[in-house]
Parts: sequence; C-alpha cells; structure tokens
Amino acid sequence: MTGHRVTNASLAANQDRIAAVIDQLFAAIAAAAGPAQVRLHSLMADGADQMAARAGLGRGWEQVAPLPFGRALNRAINARPETVADARALLAGQLAKDPATAARAAALDELLARSRVLDLADADAPIEALFLATLAAPTDVALGQKLAAATSRRVALAGRVMIEQSDLVIAVWDGANRDAVGGTGHTIANTLLAGASVVLIDARAPEAWRLVNDLEALDQPLPPNADRDAGLARLVATALHPPGEAAAEAQALAPESWRARSNPLFHTYRRVEALFGGGRPFRSLTQVHEPPEAIATGSGAALLASLAALPGADPAWPRAIGTAVLERFAWADGISTRYSDLYRGGMVANFIASSLSVLVGLAYMPTAGPGWKHVFATAEFLLLATIVITTALGRSGHWHDRWFSTRRAAEYLRHAPFLLALGVMRPPGRWPKAHGHGDTWPEYHARQALREVGLPAATITQGWLRAVLDGLLIPHLTGQRDYHLFKAARLEQVHHRLDRVSSIAFQLAVLAVACWLLMWAGGVVGLLPHDLAESTAKVFTFLGVLFPTIGGGVAGIRYFGDFDRFAAISRVSADKLDVVLRRARLLAAAPLESLDFGRVADLAHAGDDVVVSEIESWQAVFAGKHFTVPV
Repeated sequence: MTGHRVTNASLAANQDRIAAVIDQLFAAIAAAAGPAQVRLHSLMADGADQMAARAGLGRGWEQVAPLPFGRALNRAINARPETVADARALLAGQLAKDPATAARAAALDELLARSRVLDLADADAPIEALFLATLAAPTDVALGQKLAAATSRRVALAGRVMIEQSDLVIAVWDGANRDAVGGTGHTIANTLLAGASVVLIDARAPEAWRLVNDLEALDQPLPPNADRDAGLARLVATALHPPGEAAAEAQALAPESWRARSNPLFHTYRRVEALFGGGRPFRSLTQVHEPPEAIATGSGAALLASLAALPGADPAWPRAIGTAVLERFAWADGISTRYSDLYRGGMVANFIASSLSVLVGLAYMPTAGPGWKHVFATAEFLLLATIVITTALGRSGHWHDRWFSTRRAAEYLRHAPFLLALGVMRPPGRWPKAHGHGDTWPEYHARQALREVGLPAATITQGWLRAVLDGLLIPHLTGQRDYHLFKAARLEQVHHRLDRVSSIAFQLAVLAVACWLLMWAGGVVGLLPHDLAESTAKVFTFLGVLFPTIGGGVAGIRYFGDFDRFAAISRVSADKLDVVLRRARLLAAAPLESLDFGRVADLAHAGDDVVVSEIESWQAVFAGKHFTVPV
C-alpha cells in the first residue's frame, strides 16, 4: 500500500470515500485469495498507509512495515512535531506535549505494535541532527531542503523494499506529481518499472479505480477498466497459483525424483570431464546428495550461523531461512543433479554407443570373418537398441526439461539468503522467462520461498551492514567467482583436448586410406607385392571407418557438451562477480559510518543479476538440445 498523507488536500477531502474503496478492494482480494494468508506491506505513513493497515488488521492480514528510519526517528518524523522539545520527547520514547502530535505518535505506535517491522536505521544519526536543526530554524530554507532530500531518499529505499516484496501495489494518488523522490507518484512509477501491477485509486474520484500495468498509462486519463474486478481476481489468483504450472512443479520435484546417490550408469558426461579435464581420470564420480533435513547442520550451518550472528537478529528468522530456502535448495539441487546426469550422461552414452555400433558392425571383417557376422550383428543391434531405449526414456521422462527447471530453481535458492539478509528481493518483473521452451514454475517457486521468509523483524544498522558484507556477501561472491574461474579453466581444457582427439582421429583416417592406396598403387606398378593391397583390404577398410567414427563421435560429444561456450559463460560470470566483489571489499574497508543500506543492497542485487544473467546464457545454450538420437 502506498498513498498520500493526510496533509494532501484530495485525500483529506475524500477520506471516507477512499476508505470505503480500500475496504471494497480488500474484500475482493480476500475472496480471490481464499484460505491463503495475505501479507500487507506499507511504510505506515499517516494517511492512506494507516487507513489500509487498519482495514488489513480487521481482516486478520499480516502487517509488515519496512520503515525508512529507526523506530524512534520514524515516530518523531511521522508525528510532525512543531517544537524541538516535542521532537526530543518523541525521540526519547516519551509523550509530546502537543495533543495532536501525541495522537499521531500513539496511532503509529499502536499499528507498529501489531506489525512485523524492519527499521532502516543506518542513516539515523545525521538525519536526526538535520531534523532537530530544521525545527530549531524553521525559516532556514536550505536546511529544510537538505532534510527533505535526505528523508526522501530513505523513503524511496523503504519503498523499494516494499515493492520488491509485493505482487500487487495499491496506490492512492491525485496524479499531480511523480518526480518527487519517495513520493506516491515516484513509488507508483518504480512499481511499474519493476514489473508489478498497480491498483490506482484516484484520490479525487476514488470509485473510478483502475488497474495499471504500464508506466505510460499514467500519462493518460484513461477510464476504469471494463473488467477491473475480474482483472484484480486474476492478479491475485496468478500470484498464488500461476496457471498450468502446478502440475509441472509437482512432477519435477516429486519425491521419487530424489536419490541419495548418483547412478554410475549415467556418469558418462562427467567421466568425459574427468578424462579430459585434469585430475585423476578414473576417480570415483559417485555423488552423495545431502538430505534436505540435514543441511541446517551440514553445508548450511556456517551460513545460518552468520545470519544468527547479525546484531539483534531474531533467532527464529535464520531457522525460517533454513526451512523455507536451504531445505528447498538441497531438494532441488539433488533432483537437478540427477536429471543432469540422466540427460547429459544419457546423450554422451548415446554418442559412444552410436560410434561403437558402427565399429562393431564392421569388426567381423578383419577379425572373425563372415561366419561370425551374426555375433557382431547381435552386438550392433543391442547397441542400437540401447540408444533407442535411452532416447525413449529421456523423452518420456522429460530429462531435458526437468534438468533445466530444477537447476534454475536451485540456483535462485542458493543465492537467496544474501538478499534476505537485507530484506531485498528480485522485483516481480525481473525474473527470467521461459520463452516457450520450458516451465516458469522455478521462478514462482523461488519467489514464494523468499516470500515465506519475508522481511526480518530487525533494525538495520551500520553494524548489521558490516556483518552482512564481511560474513555473508564477500565470502559468497569470493566462492562463486573462484568456482567459475576453476570451471572455465577445466571446460576450456576439456574442449581443447576433445578437439585434439578428433583432429588426430581424422589425420589417422587420412593416413590409413593413403597407406592402402599407396600399397595398391605400388602393386600396380610392381614396387610392392601385387596381393598386398588385397590381403590388407579388410583391415584398412576397418581402419578407414574406425578413425573417422571415433573422430565424429568425439566431435559430437564436444558439440553437444558445448564446453567452450560454457567456459566462456563462466569466464564472463567470474569477471562480473569480481567487479562486484571488488566494490564490496572497498565498501567493507571504508569507515563504519560511511556504510549505507542502499549501497549494500545495490551490491546484493548486482551479485544476483550476475546469477540470473548466467542462468539465461546457460539456458540459451542448452534450450534447443532436447534428448534425441545422435545421428
């Protein structure tokens, strides 16, 4: 919820009508949501925010307030005291002498006591000094402008948190101005740019509310949508249950899809990496997947400990992240790894079986002779049948699509805690789209997991920001950058070695055919025995097929694996992460008093952008490579 304060003339003149429309909208949302819990975010300013908060509390909705300042400073600013004495009393948690000021403070206190509150208090000291100085010198225009700029920026930051946490924004606006930073018009514009929908209530004619999805629509005095009630119901239903996605999610994340250990029969792709990427080529590749219920005390223990160590953190909050995010990550990661082995290992095995079927089908010629052809033909048939069966299983089991979707879900969840530590999220419209070659449920699944945790009930101080940088963000960025650098180097090596093998195989094929032609020509001209070419024809025929078949099979694996492009994607990701990491280290090395929520949140978003960009690039490489017969 966002909207004008009571000082706005249009809101003051139509307060009862606006309250009635808000109640009407909330009734429609409650009907569309059914038994689902509704969470209402607002900055709790005196006006439309508080009107909506009271209406939401009346319906039993959860109230969440991302405040632009610490609790005491927020109380003092929103109570609008006229004297320094009243301001100091409010800052100290005491009553103001002015009855109207005291009433405004009491109304805010009552609502916040029934809400989950995130205080962005990292800039309170300078703003409090400006606030008191402005009250002491009310005619100092420059001082007033400086305070207005500082508070507006903080309100805009809190508004961004609210937007990122919300599926739908309801706004009460008179349409007069959207350039004032942190103002209602500015928040509406940012909401639309972030990809969320807005229910726009005109403060001058509230009954004519309309749905707005595009920024440009704000410039046009359009009439209310003809199907606005049905449109609102669709928005709520889509936020809760994206159409057609529930079945795909249930199938991809089904319990039977999770295995505690990887299957050696489908390690072929990873064996190629082991053979050509360095290290011990015949080491065990069996992976033991961490059970989701064990991650909080296993690989996720250090992360949860860092979250719990944030100054003033609610102990229940890291536990919620462990349950809602880390356990889901472990589940999706284990399933994704299995489908990766099935899809990529199955395809590589098909390439190998395809090459072997050619060679086995001809191997009787230089070895056992035609009398044994039925044995070799049987082996060839079994290899071809293996290809057909594996391909059929891959298609019917949707190995390609489920690897794609579960990997996306796992990667979103892997990076989520570093956003949650600051109360920020990827905005609604900034999640990757499937573009016709996959499900969109992974984005919904991850977003709902983050929503389940929600904003921490905490006070963001500069100490909190330093702890996030040093204990969470920098170690995470470092680990991810190093992982991508290692991955890029290994995949580049695999690509070059596979390329070398296929080139050598081609050269040997040329050599084999050339040798036989020379023997034949030597026999014709009498330089070599006349029957030498004939007696070695079957061997050299086999060799002439052997080497191109090996070269073609290796080249097929190299093409399918796209090792060079994946290496390039990892290299680019590592470079981007290194830039973000360098910025984070510079910020962490700065004096504590210079830390700012907006700058740290921007770094967290920048790291998240790298992840999503990599997912989109990776998706573009493998999207069209469905499971198929390798011909």
